[in-house]
Amino acid sequence: MPLALRGNIAPRIGVLYGLTQIVGGIVVVFGAHVMFEHPLFDPSTTVRIGLGQWVAEFVATLGLIGTILGCLKAPPAAVPMAVGLYVTAAYWFTSSTSFANPAVTIARAFSNTFAGFAPVEVVAFLSAQLLAAVLATWFFGWLLAEDDV
Repeated sequence: MPLALRGNIAPRIGVLYGLTQIVGGIVVVFGAHVMFEHPLFDPSTTVRIGLGQWVAEFVATLGLIGTILGCLKAPPAAVPMAVGLYVTAAYWFTSSTSFANPAVTIARAFSNTFAGFAPVEVVAFLSAQLLAAVLATWFFGWLLAEDDV
């Protein structure tokens, strides 16, 4: 989404990329269910609701977008490493355990394991992520802008 908001990719490509991530996430959850002999469709019943969870998700998403946009000037190989390190760290410093990605958020609702959370909460988490994504795209675009001197 940040790259589409910044005009780096066409909005249509951004939407297709997002939908592909969502479908891929759900397929992976179903694959994990098969591997661990859970029912194929086993939505989560874990409750993770409240302002603290939503603020944590806002912070996790804001930082993830900042990490990605900050790496655009680095060699391309730096991006996956930086994202992996950030997501690992955010797992530990946020109360939500850092979903920070709509596809991950939706996929985790499909799994009644320690990683999942109730599907009725998806909209609240997606709202926090969307708000953080828009604000992070604007803020880090401004912060990392090249001076026109």
